[in-house]
Amino acid sequence: MCPLPQQPSHTDKQPRPVLDKIFAFPPNRDTLGGTSYFIVGNEGNILIDCPALEQTNLDFWRCHGGVRWLFLTHRGAIGKAAEIQQNLGCEILIQEQEAYLLPGLTVTTFTQEFTLTTTAQLIWTPGHSPGSSCLYYSELGGVLFTGRHLVPNPQGELVPLRTAKTFHWPRQIKSLQLLKERLTPETLQYICPGANTGFLRGKRVTDNAYQRLLSAEC
Repeated sequence: MCPLPQQPSHTDKQPRPVLDKIFAFPPNRDTLGGTSYFIVGNEGNILIDCPALEQTNLDFWRCHGGVRWLFLTHRGAIGKAAEIQQNLGCEILIQEQEAYLLPGLTVTTFTQEFTLTTTAQLIWTPGHSPGSSCLYYSELGGVLFTGRHLVPNPQGELVPLRTAKTFHWPRQIKSLQLLKERLTPETLQYICPGANTGFLRGKRVTDNAYQRLLSAEC
């Protein structure tokens, strides 16, 4: 068992398990309240988006074998990626159109899709931002980490959310349609959104995911 930090601050909160070997971090102010996730995998651990760079999290990662890959779902999730890479020596992955936002860092880019491991694949879903992307994890019946491509609304329904900073709304809707066509009830059991997780009422994951994906409307 991983020990708790010896001297946690009053603001530190432990990552919490949401599924087997998948953990969620508290919303991060550096990414406007974004929720990050961590997958403990046999081929290497994957951190999805940047949580707060606090000793609690550094201890947690090191206790679980470190971070091999840091995948950024969109430009707003970069946070303290440089410091995380410096501390953990992880490889950063981001869609090619947003790599310029990480000058001086060692970054792996991709265009439309990228196979990270035998169970994890990156999928370009532009719209929210030019390089907005999702991570599909094939274990546990299929888990989709959507970043801000799909987020819960106040009713807890998953939706593409149009904001003043949305890069291209029609592309976002097209990206949603492509996910609906690509996945099935057998290959998608859960969705882990990267923001608005407070609307999930204490959860960090949605079940019955494919039906929720089909129901997602603008």
